[in-house]
Amino acid sequence: MNAGDTAGPITERLKKDAFGAIYRVREGARVLIRRDTRAARLGLRWFARHVARREARALERLEGLRGVPRLLRSDGRVLDRSYIGGLPMQEAQPRDPDYFHAARRLVLAMHRRGVVHNDLAKEPNWLVTATGEPALVDFQMAVIRPRHTPLFRLLAHEDLRHLLKHKRSYCPTRLTPVELRVLAKRSWIARAWAATGKRVYLFVTRKVLRTADNEGRGVA
Repeated sequence: MNAGDTAGPITERLKKDAFGAIYRVREGARVLIRRDTRAARLGLRWFARHVARREARALERLEGLRGVPRLLRSDGRVLDRSYIGGLPMQEAQPRDPDYFHAARRLVLAMHRRGVVHNDLAKEPNWLVTATGEPALVDFQMAVIRPRHTPLFRLLAHEDLRHLLKHKRSYCPTRLTPVELRVLAKRSWIARAWAATGKRVYLFVTRKVLRTADNEGRGVA
């Protein structure tokens, strides 16, 4: 517990890296998740606050959607969102095809509101709740655009393709012919990322900043 790192009755610090810290906070009977950019490395604080604002806008747009945290407050430095109990996908390893059917409905509902998650390849961003339902966290990379634009359609396709990659890992025998075609159709963005961007990203996050994509562990 690091009560001096941020305001409020902190119960547990879940993660701290160059972009700030994430806490599980108990306020009376309420439990919430707090992203605090004040703990970010000085030279990266501007970027940490930029993506925190992006997450706040996405959560505002998705208000009331089951399986997405509610935005509780955001002042540009600290973002509080509701807590969703569950396990990250890599721990729960969902094998029930109903989970993936529900996950697809959740992604499509998000897209209908003009939001692309843009980071669904990361298993820690997928939760399996106690009732076996899907939930999504970490909207820092989300894109909000009019649904009819070419960029939105391209990124929305990638959201679905990444979901299907997880289904291929945990429930491969239940992939439909249409889903197999979606998996086979990689956008130019995906090809460029795999060829260049991903290598740079992994080098910077793991070697330079020494961070890991493990926010989902113990975070909901």
